[in-house]
Amino acid sequence: MADKHVKKVVLAYSGGLDTSIILKWLQTTYNCEVVTFTADLGQGEELEPARQKALLLGIKPENIHIEDLREEFVRDYVFPMFRANAAYEGVYLLGTSIARPLIGKKLIEIAEKVGADAVSHGATGKGNDQVRFELTAYALKPDVVVIAPWREWDLRSREQLIAFAEQHQIPIAKDKRGEAPFSVDANLLHASSEGKVLEDPAQEVPDYVYSRTISPEDAPDKPTYITIDFARGDAVAIDGEQLSPATLLAKLNELGRANGIGRLDLVENRYVGMKSRGMYETPGGTILHVAHRAIESITLDRGAAHLKDEIMPKYAELIYNGFWFSPEREMLQALIDKSQEFVAGQVRLKLYKGGVHVVGRSSPYSLYDQDLVTFEEGAVAYDHRDAAGFIRLNALRLRTLGQRKKKLGL
Repeated sequence: MADKHVKKVVLAYSGGLDTSIILKWLQTTYNCEVVTFTADLGQGEELEPARQKALLLGIKPENIHIEDLREEFVRDYVFPMFRANAAYEGVYLLGTSIARPLIGKKLIEIAEKVGADAVSHGATGKGNDQVRFELTAYALKPDVVVIAPWREWDLRSREQLIAFAEQHQIPIAKDKRGEAPFSVDANLLHASSEGKVLEDPAQEVPDYVYSRTISPEDAPDKPTYITIDFARGDAVAIDGEQLSPATLLAKLNELGRANGIGRLDLVENRYVGMKSRGMYETPGGTILHVAHRAIESITLDRGAAHLKDEIMPKYAELIYNGFWFSPEREMLQALIDKSQEFVAGQVRLKLYKGGVHVVGRSSPYSLYDQDLVTFEEGAVAYDHRDAAGFIRLNALRLRTLGQRKKKLGL
């Protein structure tokens, strides 16, 4: 239980039923002033209803904060992560994970601005988001009080939540009275669906769950060709048109959606210790991930590329577990960003029925030397005979081990 002497709390508020119940619960349980913060991260919902709902629940107009964070989200969080080719457990592009540090940061900024002594969120006690929000909050404001209602209250069922809402005159949409078939979290990078109809990992995801992509079977029979231009590891243009980070990702989302790209059915290991099954749709991010690796393939030295691949799982795990604002993530980011100095040029892609295929890549900083790789004798400093000594030296320890095995009769 958090400090009961809280005077003012900043709540991460979506305007939905659960966070509206939390808003009223904070008022009645802590008898404190509530400030709401609603972020537009490209989830595709109109945010004005959140303002109206907060007003209806007695929040003063000056205590309602709504911010469009789409450009900051992609520029300062998504793009740095994509420079690392980050994929948790090899496949998950971290769409939910990467949004949490930005929301947590804004909660703290508003708390400082309005003189609040606490922040609150609607994450449950079973998931990863509670960890991500709270590690961010404590990193940026060590003395902050964090109130996590799902870990405190005794509202244990949907019926109890609805009863609390009715008791306090909180409007309930008709579709919210029953048990939700699954839960959805969305932003400009992805949409994730979890729970209920998705809980059995042996069952295929029903078609109605998908919201960001058409099925690959329904995608056009003709491929779509696009080019993506990169500068210092970040995508800057599509088909030659310069675009801002958020606008570029939104455009890639449209292209991915239309071609059935970016669906992922995953059983993952949560940080709190359990496994969970989720369905993720990351249409634009999937295209960007493939394109970035393609431009790196001709601009990054082997040693740099392989080192990046070695540290990527650690980097991805730090983001998944909520350690964006940790010294180790910042150290890895400095290394990754250094590697991107010459990651620039153009990648040509073919999008077709759920697939992203690299069909061309070029760069003014390319390390690909056609004279070196050709089977013809080129006018370059490579003598085929040099390979014999190279192989003998590399084989030396293997031959020594082989001799020992021979002596021992193994």
